[in-house]
Amino acid sequence: MASLTDLALGLVTLYLVPRLPRDVDGARYWRATFAWAAATALAGAVYHGFLVELPRIGGITWAVMSTTVVVVMSFMLAATVVQVLGPSRAVWFWPLRLLGVAAYVIIAATGNPSITAIMLCESITMACVIGLWVWAWRRRHPTAPAMLVAIGASIAAAMFRLVPGAAALLWLDPDSAYHLGQIVGIVLLFRAVASSEPLPGTAADVAPGPARATDGTPPAAVEGREPAGPVASPGSRRRSRQADGPHGRSTPGR
Repeated sequence: MASLTDLALGLVTLYLVPRLPRDVDGARYWRATFAWAAATALAGAVYHGFLVELPRIGGITWAVMSTTVVVVMSFMLAATVVQVLGPSRAVWFWPLRLLGVAAYVIIAATGNPSITAIMLCESITMACVIGLWVWAWRRRHPTAPAMLVAIGASIAAAMFRLVPGAAALLWLDPDSAYHLGQIVGIVLLFRAVASSEPLPGTAADVAPGPARATDGTPPAAVEGREPAGPVASPGSRRRSRQADGPHGRSTPGR
């Protein structure tokens, strides 16, 4: 059952990757988050279906999968920092992030990769992500409420693995319940990212209207059409009014 639910999680996440918007802050990091999450889930389906009974190969596969979860969290933190604080602030979070990655790599290399180890090493990362979005929510960031709901759903799914007997409420084993809960979380996360405001200057952010030029060229000419008639300059219009006289008639020469 765990293999099938992990496969479903991987396929749903993979389906959402190309549908993520490309015109929002941190778009490339969100795509990397979803892509790595899909790869991790699909590898998990293979692990639960065929490798769990092979101690050596299964152990190596589980260590690799657990490490990719850390990579997913890395990209999620980067996307959050860029979307909440701006691209110039991302560099300040990477030293802290790399400490967590290094700590988990050491744990995985010693043969002790587990969900508990992931939660311990990623507690700082998750705290940063949640803290940033709470900070954004207090400042009325339009994406913050949807992000916090999605993160909350993901945390609730993790409880099926961490709390004994929680999965039994759904008549499922802990892994299967966790995977199904993560499907809900990943869909909510996709909706949150998709609802983000586009970057300034993108096609979605420019109001429709006739094209204009900065040199005074009429809109019709900018769009590739000739104006309806000759455009007189201000000087020629003044000379015309002087020639017509005060009543609109030409002044006879003397």
